[in-house]
Amino acid sequence: MEASQTFIDGSRTFLTQDFLPKIEACVDRLTDEEIWWRANEQSNSIGNLLLHLSGNVRQWIVSGLGNQPDHRIRQQEFDERSHVPKQELIATLKSAVEEAGMVLAKLNPNSLLENRTIQGRSVSVMYAIYHVVEHFAMHTGQIMLLTKLNSGKEPAFYNLSTKVSRAH
Repeated sequence: MEASQTFIDGSRTFLTQDFLPKIEACVDRLTDEEIWWRANEQSNSIGNLLLHLSGNVRQWIVSGLGNQPDHRIRQQEFDERSHVPKQELIATLKSAVEEAGMVLAKLNPNSLLENRTIQGRSVSVMYAIYHVVEHFAMHTGQIMLLTKLNSGKEPAFYNLSTKVSRAH
């Protein structure tokens, strides 16, 4: 398989089969109230992070690469305090990731060096994908930490004796 296609397929796998299941497992362990807990006003809750990830994936991949309309108002993702139920948050994130997965599945590997305008900046298709994957990974780690802090339990994504992931 060509390196470009491997990059696209690997990125799609990280989003759909690695990070998203870990986030779902974390959210399942917590109450709606715990999803919206924040250490202080400068910190994000898991709820805010879920909204933010949904917005980021839609803007950068679904809109930026898939040519769908971009309706994102980024600041609202961080300002939300109304305690949207966790099932609604997960459904929104899953939908965004599924749409992104479809865009990536149809993406021509020869387009990776083409430029697109996203958030007012000209970036390559490869940069946009790389940004979404690294951004999603960073916030997945934050969600995992916040889950540990709230539940007092290890998420147990890996079998420590075999080092095999249990998330997929």
